[in-house]
Amino acid sequence: MEVNSRKWVLASHPQGMPTEDNWKLEEETLSIANDNEVLTRALYLSVDPYMRGAISPQKSYRKGVEVGELMVGGAVAEVIESSHPDWQAGDLLETQYGWREYAVLDPSSATRVTTDLGPIHAWLSYLGMPGITAWCAMKYVGQPKQGETVLISAASGAVGQVAGQVAKASGCRAVAVASSREKLDWCRQLGYDEGVNYRNSENLVEDIGNACPDGIDIYFDNTAGPIHDAAMKNLAMRARVIVVGTISLAGTFEQPDIGERFLREILTARAKVEGFLVFDYLEQYNKARQSLAELAASGQLTFQTDFMDGIESMPTAFLRLLHSSNFGKQMVRTRFAEPFAE
Repeated sequence: MEVNSRKWVLASHPQGMPTEDNWKLEEETLSIANDNEVLTRALYLSVDPYMRGAISPQKSYRKGVEVGELMVGGAVAEVIESSHPDWQAGDLLETQYGWREYAVLDPSSATRVTTDLGPIHAWLSYLGMPGITAWCAMKYVGQPKQGETVLISAASGAVGQVAGQVAKASGCRAVAVASSREKLDWCRQLGYDEGVNYRNSENLVEDIGNACPDGIDIYFDNTAGPIHDAAMKNLAMRARVIVVGTISLAGTFEQPDIGERFLREILTARAKVEGFLVFDYLEQYNKARQSLAELAASGQLTFQTDFMDGIESMPTAFLRLLHSSNFGKQMVRTRFAEPFAE
């Protein structure tokens, strides 16, 4: 079988906030050429904050995308032809796929997707990297204790939604930081106890202090920037700060991150600050996924997904994420997704 596929490649490295001109839509023809390969078509494509670092020439924790290369990204895809004995047409998988409609893959590193844990697109959200990030970071780094206060930035986002609900399931008081009343209202529905709208705040240090009167025991940092600065001035004794993401720096990624220093606050609170990458917890993925599926089945985990449609919308979807215009996990449905229930 031979297919014509559209794909997005990087046209240029952004300087400052990315624009749609940083990508170019190209076409390619694909077919299986070797044994143990599968020809797949994408059903759902993911956009995530880590992609901002991937398109920067700056050194990062993973290889970046060079100009002319396929843009990185995860997907849930369907096998449409196979030369691999363990995979057949109709099977579903989740893997690093790239921004493209079709791909020929060696499925050995892919995750087999089933519908018994949740809808298939959830394997890119609460059953996938965002959910596993939230669960592992909270459980293994945050180590929440009954009655502690957990502050979460980007609280209505793909990771933040899950982190807040894991904190609540652990017996903690969860405080959300988000960019609008609508998002904070959603966080309330998820079980968050309090919320701070950082865009409307005239004194973020004070507003976070009022929302966390006994201090912050766990700060789950998805953003960096001014929210991080305000949180660091409200730490409780023995606080744990988990640095998960830095999306607020998207427009200044290639520049030094100049801000306040918090060594005195860390010293005084005897706080721990730890960077978190989910890839360090590969052995915990199945455990995390099973726990998250159980929380969802019991009604303790609800999740919001923000869909856009068509491979053409990939850059727009990513930019919506960077500008905090999305509501929930940002995802793109391809033209092949219609047969599958959501």
